[in-house]
Amino acid sequence: MTAKMASSLLKVAVTGLSRCARLSVPTVRALSLTGPVSQGVPQSLWKLGRLNHVAIAVPDLERATALYRDVLGAQVSATVPLPEHGVYTVFVELGNTKLELLHPLGEKSPIAGFLQKNKAGGMHHICIEVDDINAAIVDLKEKKIRLLSPEPRIGAHGKPVMFLHPKDCDGVLVEIEQA
Repeated sequence: MTAKMASSLLKVAVTGLSRCARLSVPTVRALSLTGPVSQGVPQSLWKLGRLNHVAIAVPDLERATALYRDVLGAQVSATVPLPEHGVYTVFVELGNTKLELLHPLGEKSPIAGFLQKNKAGGMHHICIEVDDINAAIVDLKEKKIRLLSPEPRIGAHGKPVMFLHPKDCDGVLVEIEQA
């Protein structure tokens, strides 16, 4: 094939592609990888990680556990009492994350109060891992995010956790957990 023939074929192909593009191909915005994705956001000493779990307050822990295990076929953990948090927990494995079923343990349980307002139960909080919980706490305090305890506590996974006030997190109770 000569250079002239190749040039002619290329012109025909480009013309055909441009006609196709005008007909029905929607415009798609591509993420630019030439610059930092978080332009204008100062670098932090800590980073958010993956979603660890979504916690659901349930009025009947046995029934909720049976739903996920027997009806939906998920792997579920044994029930674990966490008296320091005032809850019983059951974790439901989902592959890419977990559900944490919460049920009150004791009269002063925060879940008991939640269930008094939400009789059928419902989503209680989300938990996001962080690579440095202590740096995250310092930074969040500086940014005027209210914390629900003065110091991190040990959570259901045996790692330090801290809850952030829902009024400072768009109405969502957020738990951060050391990765």
